[in-house]
Amino acid sequence: QCVAIKGPPLASASVTSSRPCLATFWHYAKVELVPPTPAAIPKAIDHMKAMVKSFPSGHFAQLTVKEALRNGLVATGVLLWFYIGELIGRCSLIGCNV
Repeated sequence: QCVAIKGPPLASASVTSSRPCLATFWHYAKVELVPPTPAAIPKAIDHMKAMVKSFPSGHFAQLTVKEALRNGLVATGVLLWFYIGELIGRCSLIGCNV
């Protein structure tokens, strides 16, 4: 009985309080989660080429701590998503069945 009495007002209050947060989330999701356009792919390739060329010259040593930390977090995220994808593909935590 307690759930039947207090449930609907509690659900209504939670929906009302979450609307601004969800509106902000959807605003940024529409902008940031869009797949790359064909015009963005050559720009990304050029950026990667510039990064590879700057590595032997030691330009990476001129990064600020904030930039280096951000780059490290992005690389860690990419590796973790790769690892999670591999786990899903294998359907197991242990290696392939031989």
